[in-house]
Amino acid sequence: MEFFKIRRDIPFMRHALVLNAISAITFALAVFFLVTRGLHLSVEFTGGTLMEVSYSQPADLQKVRTQVASLGFAEAQVQNFGNARDVLIRLPVQKGQTTAQQSERVLQVLKADAPDVVLKRTEFVGPQVGDELLTDGLKALAFVVVGIMIYLAIRFEWKFAVSGIIANLHDIVIILGFFAFFQWEFSLAVLAAVLAVLGYSVNESVVIFDRIRENFRRYRKMNTVEVIDNAITSTISRTIITHGSTQVMVLSMLLFGGETLHYFAMALTIGICFGIYSSVFVAAAIAMWLGIQREDLIRPVKKDGDPGDENRGAVV
Repeated sequence: MEFFKIRRDIPFMRHALVLNAISAITFALAVFFLVTRGLHLSVEFTGGTLMEVSYSQPADLQKVRTQVASLGFAEAQVQNFGNARDVLIRLPVQKGQTTAQQSERVLQVLKADAPDVVLKRTEFVGPQVGDELLTDGLKALAFVVVGIMIYLAIRFEWKFAVSGIIANLHDIVIILGFFAFFQWEFSLAVLAAVLAVLGYSVNESVVIFDRIRENFRRYRKMNTVEVIDNAITSTISRTIITHGSTQVMVLSMLLFGGETLHYFAMALTIGICFGIYSSVFVAAAIAMWLGIQREDLIRPVKKDGDPGDENRGAVV
């Protein structure tokens, strides 16, 4: 399916050096902010008090957030739990206050507006649990990266594997750089979004890599740069349809999903935008600079004693 068809190939690789220089600067800034500012970790990683309260009617989450914030818990997380009447509240650690004292203060404020609210449970999540969650999350990220490299190397060629994973890590580090620079809260939901972006970004790279391999087989007179430009140009319509429809859904979560989904949708939005950019200008350009050529993707098959053209009988 195509909304439009471009008749002339766009010379993307002509501007690859300049755009990758911009990417390198952006990447370096992201690393700088990660090192100097660090991530603003949520209660799930740092530890704190976990409360579950129940209302007799569907709870107004925005009002609950305002009430909890009035006590000085500006970074508290408030979300529905199971149904619209049950609310889960995560409170950060405050010096000089125990879990019981924190939960009692919050419950008093909630009861002032809704006397029927009931405290179902309260518990303390220690920082050790948060450290384990962070470690497990980083392990999951590492396993995904290694899996993508193995997949690309088997399906295509090692040069595509290297360029693809560099482009993917480029996206991930820039997302984390945004969160470090603006000190947005980094939660488990955001970590899930980062992992989702990895798979989403590599899919776009695979589409372009597949078209490059197909073009090498189809257009024997094109050089590598022309093959890559044609592959990217011919997939533009598909890219607009796919990423446009996905971005509409993500923007709906960003605008109407409330605070619970806000940073999750923000991470996906940044990942989608940079995923398109990196697949075109980072992954394809690095593959070109690594010297990808027709012989890397199309292996000539010769019969014994056949002195004919080496491209005869070529298979992918």
